[in-house]
Amino acid sequence: MAQGTIISERAKLVASLIVLQLCFAGFHIVSRVALNIGVSKIVYPIYRNIIALILIGPFAYFMEKKERTPLTFSLLAEFFLLALVGITANQVFYILGLYYASPTFVSALQNTVPALTFIMASVLRIEQVNVARMDGLVKVLGTLVSIGGATVITLYKGPLILNGTNPSTESSNKMQSWALGCIFTFCHCLSWAGWMVLQAPTVKKYPAKLSLTSFTLFFGLIQFLCIAAFTERDPTHWKIVSGEEILTILYAGIISSGLVIVLQTWCIQKGGPVFVSSFQPVQTVLVAGMASIVLGDQLYAGGVIGATLIMTGLYLVLWGKTAEARYQSQHKEETLTKHLLDGDNSSQECPTRADIP
Repeated sequence: MAQGTIISERAKLVASLIVLQLCFAGFHIVSRVALNIGVSKIVYPIYRNIIALILIGPFAYFMEKKERTPLTFSLLAEFFLLALVGITANQVFYILGLYYASPTFVSALQNTVPALTFIMASVLRIEQVNVARMDGLVKVLGTLVSIGGATVITLYKGPLILNGTNPSTESSNKMQSWALGCIFTFCHCLSWAGWMVLQAPTVKKYPAKLSLTSFTLFFGLIQFLCIAAFTERDPTHWKIVSGEEILTILYAGIISSGLVIVLQTWCIQKGGPVFVSSFQPVQTVLVAGMASIVLGDQLYAGGVIGATLIMTGLYLVLWGKTAEARYQSQHKEETLTKHLLDGDNSSQECPTRADIP
């Protein structure tokens, strides 16, 4: 009976992770549709963040009253920096990368984020690397493989594998535009990785995660509005004139920034961050299929080879992290056991010494 319950829970977790990746994949497609129908690259994330803040803010206020620590100027400065890196730069580079490249390319390159995060965390001494152990060596190898895959997918196109229904897509994407897409998408991945690294010390000082997310969204919204004051002065760019625009904005705000956060948090609690991260490549496969059907995108051999290398590198990094966590857990248990045994020995020896004249 217990085993059946465990299998049922694991099946529920796997199904939830597939739905989560489907939501992420849908966001890539919906965002590209929004760009195709002419939604402003600045107005789109502003509306998205407004909806997300309205959804998350009340939950953060009522559910985390006891978890919030007093606000200081230092904390507010950290929130502002997190917003600049994780909201403003991240979303601007994402939109620009998606505009100049394709949803499949952007999704594939996003698989390099764990490797980039590992590099940044290692440079800042947040992540310890021991190449003398297998887990450290595998993490370094996985990082190199991921970077190699990103290089392949950027520089090598190869023969056509999947011919979409819109052949003009590639002809309109000249080499210069594709290069810009590569640069912007890579900057998006760097911003995403940097946001996760910078977030780690802030969460220790301010453990109320929903409130932290709300503050980050608020400051990101302020930053976007400042950018819009210089780039989107035409009032017509702010008007929503079609049902398609309403649907894309609602999907981005409610599904991608609302439901996804709740579902991802539940999945991490049930399966752990490593298990959740291992499903990231599923998103790339879903995006490739959806982009071909909905947008008529074409798929080339270089993209498949590069994505395969990136996914292999991702799994190597995740395996290294899992092995490292297992080693640290065993090391702590051995150290604790040694201390307990030493304590027992010393307590047994004390009476003997006391008997010595």
